[in-house]
Amino acid sequence: MAFYVAQFLTGLASAASLFLVASGLSIIFGVTRIVNFAHGAFYMLGAYVAFTLTEYFSGAFGFWGGIVAAALAVATLGVLVEIVLLRRIYHAPELFQLLATFGLTLMVEDLVVLIWGPSDLLGRRAPGFKGAVDFFGQSLPSYDLFLIVLGPAVLGILWLLFQRTRWGVLVRAATQDRDMVAALGVNQKWLFTSVFAVGVFLAALGGALQIPRDAVNHAMDLRIIVDVFVVVVIGGLGSIFGAFVAAVLVSELNAFGILIFPKISIILVFLVMAVVLIVRPWGLFGKREAPARRTPGLTVNPWRPLTSAERLAVCIALLAAAALPVIGGNYAVTVGSEIAIFVIFAISLHFLMAVGGLASFGHAAYFGLGAYGVAFLAKMAGLPMIACLLLGPLLGCLGAAVFGFFAVQLSGVYFAMLTLAFAQIVWSVAFQWVEVTGGDNGILGVWPERWASSPSHFYWLSLGIAALAAAGLRILVFSPFGFALRAMRDSPLRSEAVGINGKRVQWTAFVISGTVAGVAGALFAYLKGSVFPDNLGIPLSVDALVMVLLGGVETVSGGIVGAIVYKALNIWLVSQTDLSKLVLGGFIVLIVVAFPKGIVGTLEMIRHRHGGGSSEASSETRLMGSRIETAE
Repeated sequence: MAFYVAQFLTGLASAASLFLVASGLSIIFGVTRIVNFAHGAFYMLGAYVAFTLTEYFSGAFGFWGGIVAAALAVATLGVLVEIVLLRRIYHAPELFQLLATFGLTLMVEDLVVLIWGPSDLLGRRAPGFKGAVDFFGQSLPSYDLFLIVLGPAVLGILWLLFQRTRWGVLVRAATQDRDMVAALGVNQKWLFTSVFAVGVFLAALGGALQIPRDAVNHAMDLRIIVDVFVVVVIGGLGSIFGAFVAAVLVSELNAFGILIFPKISIILVFLVMAVVLIVRPWGLFGKREAPARRTPGLTVNPWRPLTSAERLAVCIALLAAAALPVIGGNYAVTVGSEIAIFVIFAISLHFLMAVGGLASFGHAAYFGLGAYGVAFLAKMAGLPMIACLLLGPLLGCLGAAVFGFFAVQLSGVYFAMLTLAFAQIVWSVAFQWVEVTGGDNGILGVWPERWASSPSHFYWLSLGIAALAAAGLRILVFSPFGFALRAMRDSPLRSEAVGINGKRVQWTAFVISGTVAGVAGALFAYLKGSVFPDNLGIPLSVDALVMVLLGGVETVSGGIVGAIVYKALNIWLVSQTDLSKLVLGGFIVLIVVAFPKGIVGTLEMIRHRHGGGSSEASSETRLMGSRIETAE
């Protein structure tokens, strides 16, 4: 019994730091509506700066002074980021803000390696808490007991701040209805800045307090951000008490899961998150938000069919791409195959986001399921390559059908977070079910047959499938199904009033999108000759989001262009510099600030300003206008 009590107390100690980071993210997201992927980077910076101040400037600050000074320094940096970067894009679509913070995360990852080096850093013990306390034969670190007390103390301070101060009242009001707060004359600009500063301070403090417990390393940001998102969603957006309860719940599941349910220990927290989102989407202690108001300029403009000149340009581009094996070497052809595969992956998500208005944060699940489907059929059933390519993506289709049924019941950020939870569940199964998936060792030897084994032949295969996928999805866009899906995106109530079964249409779109992603995963398995759990991971899902947003979510071809630019730039930078993430992140931030509509969206906007609109575009606009008037 003493062992389990000690394990429980260890979980409480971990919950303290998790609560600090999660409460900061909950405050920021609740008020500014920014899905701040950089929050983990601020946590990591807090740990690195605290290590430097306590190790090399202990005479000036002392240990505890160094911890607080590190949090204040990173909070100051957060204020600069908010003023210089985020303040410029508050009126941009929320997903572009996600893209900007992701670019910032990439930059920070390389900067910490450049400044502090790639090796893990071991911080010193906290003065006064260097020993352990004997608990019925179990040794508990005294520092863990300090953290157990610190968690409720910080919760109490935050409660007083938000319940007994005017600033706290404004923050709570903005969490529920930002527009009403603005209508009352509150300066949202500085309210957002102060909220961001407090949130970053809490994240940095959580990181700084970890240096006596864990080694400081440049992977801390991604390790913490997943758990933080889980805590925020379970607890409820904007709820500090909810973040505290959820942090304890998640930490205890992590502490006891490995003991009680070793086979599914990693899945537990995501199962809880999925159940909470399905039963109570706004979290255990969250509140229903005020109805979202449509921001002018964010709706996707009616699309138009290709003109004759554009069809000719597409044919020329395909012929030029097909000629790559003639003018390039094997390396260039292999890179071309990878880009073609990621074009398929990107357009599958782009279809769901642009036409359906559904932003999936876990789209890699169906990419990875397609890859595993091919691996199972090729290695275990011994089927030929053609059969594997036809049947393997069906595993992605099955996953999308099951997960999509629950996901489309939600909308907005709750839909996105549920897709993230499902993706992490699939990743956890692949990682822990070693007997079937090989676990972290993966499934090796998934090589194409002789007819497709040469780089040029595989490239032509990938390019052909990419062209067919793009053409098929474009046909769907202009089909009656596509019009119904776009109607659900723009006005669910009106759509259902004219007889459209909205949830069924969205579920069908989800299944189509997941199946196409599975096709990309199937080709990727043959390209790499192996399948690993990383093919299902969050970084790959984020890559897909970046490709779509980079190209332009308000366009038809944005996914294609975004995938080509992002993947080609990523591969080229890795071969040219050790600071590829820094350069790529800076490029992403520049695109978001300078071209918030994406590459293709910006080019189309410039063309229309110079009178480039076509008669077909006008006719398409009139057609959509008549449809909307009929619906109304």
